[in-house]
Amino acid sequence: MAGHDSTSSGKKSSEAANDLPTFNSENLQSNMKVIYYSRTFMAIIAGVIAGILGFTSWKGFVFYFLVMAINSVGLIAKAGFSIHSYFDSWNQIVLDGFFGGLMSFVLFWTYP
Repeated sequence: MAGHDSTSSGKKSSEAANDLPTFNSENLQSNMKVIYYSRTFMAIIAGVIAGILGFTSWKGFVFYFLVMAINSVGLIAKAGFSIHSYFDSWNQIVLDGFFGGLMSFVLFWTYP
């Protein structure tokens, strides 16, 4: 009959637990606030610039998408290109706050 070695299974479960990333929820919330603030701020600035430059129709929306792409690359660069050290997934840094920023962009695009 084959025996069960409790020390090796304990070691394996300990190694498996060490492989899982652990995050501090307060730090994750702080990182998400930084993303939302930067997206909102960049959307307002981009909206004012698009209004001053007179972008209309699809040109204004292309400008918004370009600014948000540059903002995402800047945030990834600030994270040292190791997104998983600061966020759960890459979707959080690329997509979160995207449509909220769009509303701010349109508001300040049409205002000036």
